Amino acid sequence: MIPPYQTLATEPPEPIVIWDKSFRGAGLNASASFNPIAVFFSCYLRAAAAFLLLTAAAALPSHGREKDVLEYGAGLIVNVPLPEPEVAQVVEDVAQNTFIRGTKEYNKDEYVAGAVAATSTPVFPAWTEGGKVFYKVRKQALDPRNFKNSGDVGTLAVRYVVQPQGDKNTVLRIDALFVEDFRHSVHQSNGSVESSEYKDIHDRLQAVELMKKENAEAEEAKKERLAKKNFGMGTTDDTVVLSTPPSTAAQTSPASPTSATPQPSAAYEQQPGESLEQHVAELRRQVERLVKKPGAPLKSAPFHTASTMKSLEPGVEVLILISTPYWYGVETHDGQHGWIRRDQLEQLP
Repeated sequence: MIPPYQTLATEPPEPIVIWDKSFRGAGLNASASFNPIAVFFSCYLRAAAAFLLLTAAAALPSHGREKDVLEYGAGLIVNVPLPEPEVAQVVEDVAQNTFIRGTKEYNKDEYVAGAVAATSTPVFPAWTEGGKVFYKVRKQALDPRNFKNSGDVGTLAVRYVVQPQGDKNTVLRIDALFVEDFRHSVHQSNGSVESSEYKDIHDRLQAVELMKKENAEAEEAKKERLAKKNFGMGTTDDTVVLSTPPSTAAQTSPASPTSATPQPSAAYEQQPGESLEQHVAELRRQVERLVKKPGAPLKSAPFHTASTMKSLEPGVEVLILISTPYWYGVETHDGQHGWIRRDQLEQLP
């Protein structure tokens, strides 16, 4: 028993309430009596604790709902600082590349293959807010990842909307949905597909800008060479057109200054005494390359971190479209465009 509560009253002291700490007693100790102050504080503490628990419990569903809204069905909207025609061309190329990134089918590769470009799809309602709209659709997709509560077999679709924002900016919107074939239930993306598809578009846009920059630099170099030639200043050894492979670039010879600066098209002209078959073979040797062993990744942009569109087998022929100091912009036999490092290709025998 705890000592009696001391008061200033003259009557006998009043005992305090004692609880059975074993939690097995039938109630209060037989010798204890009621203390209103202790009961008041006990009830106050219990009420405060219950209020805090109820507040926290009420907040949890709201937080969960907000998290779902943020993660699923939000899509992606981004402002691209480039003119609408350039963005639309790249987006159209991505819509036709047969890959849907940011997801994969059940127990399969890191992306969904076999998608086709489409002008419309019942997966999305008709778009009525203007701009150019592109679709990429993969039917019979088996339980694709990163879609809310997805399951079974259905249609996976990505929608790209390109809208001009003035002359120099473009608004790009990307959305992805999965619809089951049997129950026709719609499953929203958590944003992984949209962000991965935009990364592919971003890498390609960077490659386009790099090509424009190199072409501008090549044009400036050409004008400079012509200006020096017109004023009798000759040319320098380090002036090379960036879009011309080193194997076809003109070599400067100090002994013959008049022949040191041939026009870029001179390498493609038929030489005297050269037959048509020989000329065609030489042209082919200049613009075609073979993939070295053990193969090479076809990149979406001339960067190591760019996404890999496919892996090319050794000995595959590619057509060179663009040449940079470290990369070739190429076209494969099936019409796919991409980038390969120069040291991963070799000339035709």
